Amino acid sequence: MKIRIKSKLFIALGFLFLVIAVLWVVSSAYIYTLSKYADAMFKDNYKSIVSAKQMSVALDDIKDMQTAYLFSGMKENIDSSYASKIWIFEKNLGDEESNITEAGEREIADQLRSSFEEYKDDFNEVKKDNRDLQESFFIRLLPIYRDVKKNITVVSEMNMDAIIRKNSKLEDTSHQAYLFISIIGTLCFILSFTLLLNLPKNIANPVRELTQGIQEIARRNYDQQLHFQSRDEFGDVAEAFNTMAVRLNEYEKSNLSQILFEKKRIEAIISTMNDAIIGVDETMRVIFANPVACNLLGMNAKDLVGQYAPDVAARNDLFQNIIRDLVNGSYKAKEFTPIKIVSGGRQSYFSKDIFDVQITPTGGENAAVIGHLITLRNITKFQELDDAKTSFIATISHELKNPIASARLNLKLLEDSRIGSLNEDQSVIVRNIHGEIVRLSKITSELLDLTQVETGNILLHTQATDPKEIVDYALEALTYQAEQNGIKIISNVPGNLPFVNADAEKTAWVLINLLNNAMHYSGTNREVVLDVTAEEKAVKFSVSDFGMGIEEKYLDKIFEKFFKIPGSMQSGTGLGLAISKDFITKQKGQIWVESNPGEGSVFSFTLPTVSA
Repeated sequence: MKIRIKSKLFIALGFLFLVIAVLWVVSSAYIYTLSKYADAMFKDNYKSIVSAKQMSVALDDIKDMQTAYLFSGMKENIDSSYASKIWIFEKNLGDEESNITEAGEREIADQLRSSFEEYKDDFNEVKKDNRDLQESFFIRLLPIYRDVKKNITVVSEMNMDAIIRKNSKLEDTSHQAYLFISIIGTLCFILSFTLLLNLPKNIANPVRELTQGIQEIARRNYDQQLHFQSRDEFGDVAEAFNTMAVRLNEYEKSNLSQILFEKKRIEAIISTMNDAIIGVDETMRVIFANPVACNLLGMNAKDLVGQYAPDVAARNDLFQNIIRDLVNGSYKAKEFTPIKIVSGGRQSYFSKDIFDVQITPTGGENAAVIGHLITLRNITKFQELDDAKTSFIATISHELKNPIASARLNLKLLEDSRIGSLNEDQSVIVRNIHGEIVRLSKITSELLDLTQVETGNILLHTQATDPKEIVDYALEALTYQAEQNGIKIISNVPGNLPFVNADAEKTAWVLINLLNNAMHYSGTNREVVLDVTAEEKAVKFSVSDFGMGIEEKYLDKIFEKFFKIPGSMQSGTGLGLAISKDFITKQKGQIWVESNPGEGSVFSFTLPTVSA
């Protein structure tokens, strides 16, 4: 017959509940009995003894006053003091009559009341008769006094005997309670201790064996079997586990050759790739490296695979440079920076990418990272082309500066009336030439700025700068242009802005570029709004126009080099916003755009405050 775990727990917990209930009932019964005896002994009987003692003292005082009255003739205070003693006696007698607790105590109390009343009446008669007072005391009063005294003594002794009897019974009951509770407690302790030793073992041992079996299965030890002697749920689990292990063993053996083949094929694919590939597991241990990676590192695969990556990095500077971002966890937000490697006397450039290898465990819901893949792609050819392009642009830009300056000087001479006056058509041609020279000069400056940014030669002179000075500089540079085009620039700049840590000239260039673009795309509104606000640890500059706006699909590309929005009337090089982004980010700021088609655009950037 199977005894289920639920039944075992129910029996065990039910037994513990029964033990607690029995102890509670027995203890409560004995405590109640002891409390009742103690209450009767120390409340009722003791009260009667105190009343008897008070009556005895009061009776003796009454007798002394009577004796003094009858034998000495002291009659002046007999009435007042005598009456108080009578009142004390009767009060305690009344307390005794209302506290009858023992058999026969009522009869004694009645006799005491009767004899005391007779004692009072006889003394009053003796006082009135006023003859043979001494003889009357000995013949009439003294015998009655002795009867009253005797009855008081009987009451006191009766309650004292009751206290002794109840105390003895109280001791017997307490001994009996101690004995019973000790016996029951000992039995309960033995049974509970036995249950405590066996029940957890009967549950914990199978759970531990089951856990170990599951761990062995996880290690692909499919020969693992469980042998539980119990015929409960654990027996059913063991039977199901053994069946599962057998099925897994059969499946493993039937698919092992195919898995090994697929593993070799993957290794072959990785080995034949032209890019350097290194794999590490979640514990940062190298699990594979293709021949290209080994050649770059100057290491054999056997000295690399299976090693702890930081240990290898300690011996190989290049490997340390490769895994640095992975170790400190910054590889996800890392900007692209080519790695320069000198091998065989030749300088090469590589791009590095780190990917998380994730799987969703069988039966799980969330993906878990089980390793990382590091790839190094040779971009030497592209880097050389990019360097050549940058050098070409820088050279051309420098070469163009002198002809442009010469053309601007000659054009200025043409406009000088001392050289000769121009007719209206000639003046139009000169103005057009002037505009083209200005445009060409701007393009040349942007190309020079671009080459500085790309080569890392950009020089920033950051210092504490008042944002209002930047705004004033930009507005002064564009006021004439805005008036000529009929555009109104609305400036909202508070007077208590914190200073920013910035290069005033470069930042003003960015602001001028944004305002110039806004004026170009201001639309029919012909207004451009410049807002400067203080934020937490930064100051925000925003330039708003009310033009055609930018579609959402172009917002992420607007700051790329040479990008122009398709169908726009933009006549520039597409470098202004790219250079603006580089200037702002180099100053630890941020730049972005918000736009809705048909509603205009808002270009914003922030710069950190001096305290930030």
